[in-house]
Amino acid sequence: MPVLTLSTDIGQNDYITGAVKGQLLTAVPSLNIIDITHQLPPQNYLQAAYICSNAFRHFPPGTYHIILINLFDTLPLHLLLAEHNSQFIACPDNGILTMITADKPKNIVAVEVNAATGFGVLQCTQALANAFKKLTGGDALTDIGNAVTLIEEKYPLRSSVSASWIDSQIIFIDNFENVVVNITKEEFEEHRRGRNFKIIFLRDEIIDELSKNYASVAAGEKLAWFNSAGYLEIAVNKGNMAGLFGLQGFNENGLQNTALQNKLLYQSVRIFFE
Repeated sequence: MPVLTLSTDIGQNDYITGAVKGQLLTAVPSLNIIDITHQLPPQNYLQAAYICSNAFRHFPPGTYHIILINLFDTLPLHLLLAEHNSQFIACPDNGILTMITADKPKNIVAVEVNAATGFGVLQCTQALANAFKKLTGGDALTDIGNAVTLIEEKYPLRSSVSASWIDSQIIFIDNFENVVVNITKEEFEEHRRGRNFKIIFLRDEIIDELSKNYASVAAGEKLAWFNSAGYLEIAVNKGNMAGLFGLQGFNENGLQNTALQNKLLYQSVRIFFE
């Protein structure tokens, strides 16, 4: 039974997500459709890429993934369908593909949207449903659309580094307001080189040791640990780190919520080594 995941910014307050699933099941009745999320932030590709990439790597080879985010950034004359790590990713040509893969996949085709039917969400997803029908029927990727090499490319931010510090951006804040920054355990240890460290945010808030999990500290205490995705996470046990300390997800265009611009908000944390 082929597996297909859905990740969108559509939400679940109307019929669209249900209609998309209906299109897919009509085209491929044997599909096992799994929702990853329908709450992707349409203008925050960093967060969307963090969610999708860390979910996708747990699915088996041959899985199909559809990502619908900022679909109408431009007129969607076509969508991209790419092979990556033995899986298939379908998405708009708006930069989200390379944000998720962190490199340009070698095999990408353009799935044309039928201009005669219009360019709404369901017209775009119908084109993808037809493409997946062909893939599950044994067609090669190159039989489904024209190969493309020129696509919109955007890539995840890298931490700024020097010999004695790393400056990392906040890429995700979960429902408990735990804060994830864009540095992995491997990157951290590479720069640390066995030295002591201090994670500094705000003006005088410091964490200088790593924990195994939330239970490693008392309720109300700050902690830092490497989460199941392998990224550095800072939190307050049974508290809300982001809200308590004025931390906000990084956005290249500035603060995400203009209503909060009168508050002192921080979008990065700095780690010092000594």
